[in-house]
Amino acid sequence: MKKWFERMKNKKNSDQMNWEKTLERSKDFTKIDYKNKLTNTNLCLTFLSTLVDEQVIQQSLLPNLLDKELNSINDAKEILPLTDVEISNDITKIEQKLLNGYVMLTINNDEKKFVFIAVQKKLVRSLSPPEIEFSVIGPKEAFVESLGQNINLIRKRLPIKELVVEEFIVGSLSNTRVAILYIESITNDANVNTVRQRIKEIEFDSITDSSYIVQLICDNSNSPFPQLLDTERPDRIAGILSEGKIAIIVDGSPHVLIGPTTLVEFFNSFEDYFLNWILASFFRIVRVFAVLFSFLATPLYVAVLTYHYELIPSDLVGTLITSRRVVPFPPILEAIFLELTIELLREAGARLPTKVGQTIGIVGGIVIGTASVEAGLTSNVLLIIVALAALASFTTPVYKMGNTIRLLRFPILLFAELWGLLGIVFAFCIMLTHLLRLTSLGRPFLEPIFPPRLHDLKDSLIRLPFNKQSLRPIFLRTNKSKRFNKEKAKLKKDIDE
Repeated sequence: MKKWFERMKNKKNSDQMNWEKTLERSKDFTKIDYKNKLTNTNLCLTFLSTLVDEQVIQQSLLPNLLDKELNSINDAKEILPLTDVEISNDITKIEQKLLNGYVMLTINNDEKKFVFIAVQKKLVRSLSPPEIEFSVIGPKEAFVESLGQNINLIRKRLPIKELVVEEFIVGSLSNTRVAILYIESITNDANVNTVRQRIKEIEFDSITDSSYIVQLICDNSNSPFPQLLDTERPDRIAGILSEGKIAIIVDGSPHVLIGPTTLVEFFNSFEDYFLNWILASFFRIVRVFAVLFSFLATPLYVAVLTYHYELIPSDLVGTLITSRRVVPFPPILEAIFLELTIELLREAGARLPTKVGQTIGIVGGIVIGTASVEAGLTSNVLLIIVALAALASFTTPVYKMGNTIRLLRFPILLFAELWGLLGIVFAFCIMLTHLLRLTSLGRPFLEPIFPPRLHDLKDSLIRLPFNKQSLRPIFLRTNKSKRFNKEKAKLKKDIDE
């Protein structure tokens, strides 16, 4: 037994030496000795200067430690005017606490017991308007990279005790804080357990953004379709939480994840709820037609010119013949050339500085398009079609779904070249089969189209007035399905009627 105690003592001493020897190599590692003026007690403060707020140390920590009576380590908790002060004798905590912005206090060189004092340096970006989900009407606040600040923005909009925040540490190297938010009295427990379990089971070394979490917990990581919706708007998160969904916040990311979600939500803008229901429904239908046009326009051009000349109206035949009389390439090569050109211009515009990127996109498109037509490499008809298809793809409110649409146009083009209209139908059958099998946190991704839910259609491809939406989405299986009393709502005019 004596040997066991000696081994444990040696192990503790070894742990103490290891963490200190490792951290001493860093320039920001600081260890300073002081003496209390009243009791002549020797103090030692250990911290990483880049992680702590030195102003708090100078104004709140040192004056109380040096000028007030301090006889033992237990007195530190009483004299310090800080909320997060922990007395511990666990050496294994030292490294973790120092790396999280704590100051370690030891007295009289006694390393068996020490105090951890939270004085983290908080660098928070000021609130700014949403850049990706900008809206003319509605709030102008967007999430920032601070987990605490983002939770504050949500709690400010949902000041209820039922709003639960659960926090996890993910990433063996990054130790990233990940929080899930849900309303306990509304959200289905099975959905919460699914998210909780998947986050706990993440095995990855460094999590730097919410996009990592999407790829690690989604139902099908091989699908090009995003299965969790991300947003930068706190008002949108407040809205989805009241529906019974779950929000996932990652420290260091200005985008919050939403789940479970459905395909139609990726084509709905949150600004739709700030408009009259007729206008909102009209804009949603326009977006759906724009996406279909973006998918079909170029493949239909290739299929018709390659296999189905008889479908071309007689009045249009002359125009097509004139536009293609000097083009030496078949329609498929002509279409791929222009589609790749559009993608190159998009990438160049996105990667360059803002002012230069806008110039490249506008000037490059005009110059290259005009030059390619004059050189006889492409027809002017296809140039117009490709430009309109690219413009239509920009109507998608969610950036990740816009990228999916950009990708899927190329395989549909190849199917159109191989089998014409039959190839396009076959490509859509493959895509539809994939969507029917796809789920978001175990819930059907294609709902309310399949399985058909007539009630959920009230807020999908169209948006009916608010007084018609008295029940929460059926596919979420919420604990409380009723949102408000439908009979009382009928007695008053809806705010958007």
